Amino acid sequence: MEEQDKNQPAGQQINVELTDEIAEGVYSNLAMIAHSQSEFVIDFIRLMPGVPKAKVKSRIIITPDHAKRLLAALKDNIDRYEMSFGKIKSGAGAPEFPLNFGGALGEA
Repeated sequence: MEEQDKNQPAGQQINVELTDEIAEGVYSNLAMIAHSQSEFVIDFIRLMPGVPKAKVKSRIIITPDHAKRLLAALKDNIDRYEMSFGKIKSGAGAPEFPLNFGGALGEA
């Protein structure tokens, strides 16, 4: 989904650079979300079976406005994915214990 930044003049494109290293991506099977009045912090974590210590593989910090736009973009992409490939089964492989890093917390 292409989105126009309200700080950019209409019709102006942003030139985005994607390095080879970043293009490889990072696998994550758990996300922890915390927030304050001014930002959302999303930690992408790799939780491996039988390993008691999970590692944060990436941390993304965004504004509340951007978090809301990200939510809408994810919903749009999930809807299109499910139209093409069928419903995503929820809950498969979810951890069965509470995870808490302190502070306001959400789980995805």
